[in-house]
Amino acid sequence: MTTTNTRPAALDKGGRRRRPSAFTRDRFENGFFGVARWVVIVGLVIVTVFPFYYMVLLSIRTLGDVLGNPGALWVDVGELSLKAYTRVLAPVASGGEGFLGFMRNSALLAVGTVVLTLAVSIPGSYAVSRLRFFGRRHISALFLAVYLFPSILLAVPLFVFFTRVGMRGSLVAVLLVYVSQTVAVSIYMLRNYFQTIPVSLEEAAALDGCSRLGTMRRISLPLAMPAIVANGLFVFMAAWNEFLFALLFLVDNRDRWTVSLGLSQLTGNSIEIPTTVLMAASVITTIPIIVIFFASERLLTEGLTSGAEKG
Repeated sequence: MTTTNTRPAALDKGGRRRRPSAFTRDRFENGFFGVARWVVIVGLVIVTVFPFYYMVLLSIRTLGDVLGNPGALWVDVGELSLKAYTRVLAPVASGGEGFLGFMRNSALLAVGTVVLTLAVSIPGSYAVSRLRFFGRRHISALFLAVYLFPSILLAVPLFVFFTRVGMRGSLVAVLLVYVSQTVAVSIYMLRNYFQTIPVSLEEAAALDGCSRLGTMRRISLPLAMPAIVANGLFVFMAAWNEFLFALLFLVDNRDRWTVSLGLSQLTGNSIEIPTTVLMAASVITTIPIIVIFFASERLLTEGLTSGAEKG
């Protein structure tokens, strides 16, 4: 014979069944955090998107409209103008600011910095994470210490050195400085990711006859691709936005200026340069970073190790 224990229903003072309360802690938390989540999301979107939107809006309006109504958040299509972008991108000989040449110089420096930095940091970080050698535990801290060393302290010695060897004013000198500034932190970041890759995968490849380089190329690099892409994006942004060394080495030759240096010169001449032109230059400087980030977003989620090793 089977007996079941039933919990007696809660009764009120009149002996009637008490209805469950409509207000519970779980229901309150779900409702509160459901609303708070969207409030935070909307707040973050406004804080991040609104300044860029207002900057774009100022860049496509005429100077007269901006001076007449600078706080307008929406304008008619007939009031839009691209004259500011035409002036920013046009060469100096045509009365422009020459930002097209600045973008070319910045792109060469940024892409070159990414290629050289990854070419050095990928094998270096792999060696630190996999090979056994004296001082292995302390070398990562040294790499991080090099990155944390203030750049302003290196500016004068590097300026004097490249001046004496006759390379001041060349993009090659700036490229070498950028690579030396980013290799240390790249090795530190990639080393941490290589350590998360199961060693058993490389051991299985070694048993199949792969060499150390073959294992690295066929096993480790595909799995580390998210970290490599993220690191390359970080290096590109650092080289694209760098200003101090570009000012020291390239200020005497306008044809080799970068976008950060050109934008700084426009800001310094804010009395002569219209606000619309300054905003257009800022938009042009920002757009490549945004495009590259969204273009590489898919690669950031590829190459994960989940499911690569059977239990």
